[in-house]
Amino acid sequence: MLDLESLFKLSYPMCILSSKKDGRLNGCIVNTIFQVVPEPPMLALSLNRECLTHEYVTDSKVIAVSILSEEAPLPFIGRFGFRSGRDIDKFDKVRYRIGQTGVPIVLDNTVGFLEAEVTKAIEVVTHTLFMAKIVACQTLDDSKPPVTYAYYRDVKHGRTPKSAATYIKKKPNTKLAKGVQNMKKYKCLMCGYVYDPAVGDPDNSVEPGTAFDDLPDDWVCPDCGAGKDEFEPIED
Repeated sequence: MLDLESLFKLSYPMCILSSKKDGRLNGCIVNTIFQVVPEPPMLALSLNRECLTHEYVTDSKVIAVSILSEEAPLPFIGRFGFRSGRDIDKFDKVRYRIGQTGVPIVLDNTVGFLEAEVTKAIEVVTHTLFMAKIVACQTLDDSKPPVTYAYYRDVKHGRTPKSAATYIKKKPNTKLAKGVQNMKKYKCLMCGYVYDPAVGDPDNSVEPGTAFDDLPDDWVCPDCGAGKDEFEPIED
């Protein structure tokens, strides 16, 4: 028996991993990162090889890890977790500073950071496991707890992109409403999630049969946290 949802019992921090290449900056959400050696302090992190940030880390061999707080809003997390640096400047209108490694440290919605130099890379199927020596670290806000992957998933109801090391395909919702054939589906421009009125969004108390226009004004994309204004209708 392989019940992959048992892996949800493992807890991880939610962080923004930043790096650089040829004067350009990029970052993405990571939630598989942990300390592996006390002296010198070293960490390990997993990153999908298709991510642009992976290209930057491989090139520069330096990283910054900005540790997110529980208060970090879903749209902010979605910006780094579901958008690609190939399409947008993720650091536009985001407060950050350049650390001693030349990599951006995010200041918005963070409680602390680490900077590290990559010492080893191990390819593991679709991902690379990077080992890195910590060269700088600091607590930025001791009054707020860091957000764990469990809190993000179970309390904030955030989702995980397919490129993440912890991605598990969600079990399909088989409860469909009848008589909604003429209701349009809407697609999230940020992450590609499709709102289907026949299914609704039961995880967020939206019953099957609810038209997109009838969704509450404060409803957000269950995958990335984008607002309703980030959706467009899917033409038949």
